[in-house]
Amino acid sequence: MSVVAEHQGPILRLTLSNSPANALSVALMERLQADLDTARDDDRIRVIVIAAAGKLFSAGHDLKEMTSHRGDGDRGEAFFDRTFAICSRLMQSIVNHPNPVIAEVDGIATAAGCQLVASCDLAVASDRSRFGVNGIDVGLFCATPSVALTRNVTRKRAMEMLLTGEMIDSATALEFGLVNRVVPTEALTDTVNGLATTIAAKSPLAVRLGKKAVREQAGLSLADAYDRASRAMVENMLASDAEEGIGKFFDKGRA
Repeated sequence: MSVVAEHQGPILRLTLSNSPANALSVALMERLQADLDTARDDDRIRVIVIAAAGKLFSAGHDLKEMTSHRGDGDRGEAFFDRTFAICSRLMQSIVNHPNPVIAEVDGIATAAGCQLVASCDLAVASDRSRFGVNGIDVGLFCATPSVALTRNVTRKRAMEMLLTGEMIDSATALEFGLVNRVVPTEALTDTVNGLATTIAAKSPLAVRLGKKAVREQAGLSLADAYDRASRAMVENMLASDAEEGIGKFFDKGRA
């Protein structure tokens, strides 16, 4: 099985299980996509965690699978097109998903595996984790991973990783802004579960509206960004969640 789905109350845990490297094969990406699509319509789910079994988070695309299609009549072009289209849709669906998505990283995340981490809303890494976009080492510039990477770290830091193929440790990933927290391996799952539980306890409407507003304003001019964010605030204020929450806040102050 390429992805294991587990429901833990309002938290959906999706574990990559494609030993030994958790490569993002077409089958794995399609299964992960299907699980994310199903979760969109499940009101019980409030947070999604993407983790991985084994010693690697993900080594990126399945190069053996891709190489096997070089013998096709078009030298693999159709399969390559399909693979990157599936991957691009998957990464965008994480960004556009109504629920927050947290990457739980223990081990190496390279190329499209690093792209997967960068695409998630939050990321927590173990202190033994390492990250890289090292396609350049085999003559393949990580162009699609660069989309997510340059939206998380500064362009110069991203370009250094992309051009050199050098790996960075978890402390450097934290400094760069690729991950939110770094914890000992033995504390990783508990830390992620604690973070997910905290978020799941918040108003689901506010969280969904907030994630959408942050995403939509990011590429706008300053004035348009404030217009979009203001509209989101109005929509949120009119919702019963905010009305009740603010009412309880004032009631507590009068007590």
